[in-house]
Amino acid sequence: MEPELDRALTQAAARQSMSKAEFIRQTLAAAVSEELAVRPRAIAVFDGPADLAAAADRHLAEGFGAP
Repeated sequence: MEPELDRALTQAAARQSMSKAEFIRQTLAAAVSEELAVRPRAIAVFDGPADLAAAADRHLAEGFGAP
């Protein structure tokens, strides 16, 4: 690691009152947080009316989901 980068990391960690290792862990986690996020495997996969969101009140009044 370049000395300038090492100094910058040490200073940034000190400003946040944490160890350099913890600062690096948190910074790396933030950089890849989107990659770590749990993504749904399927979106809106169910049997039901296609206009459910637009006509929810009507479907509920008709007993949507009733056995």
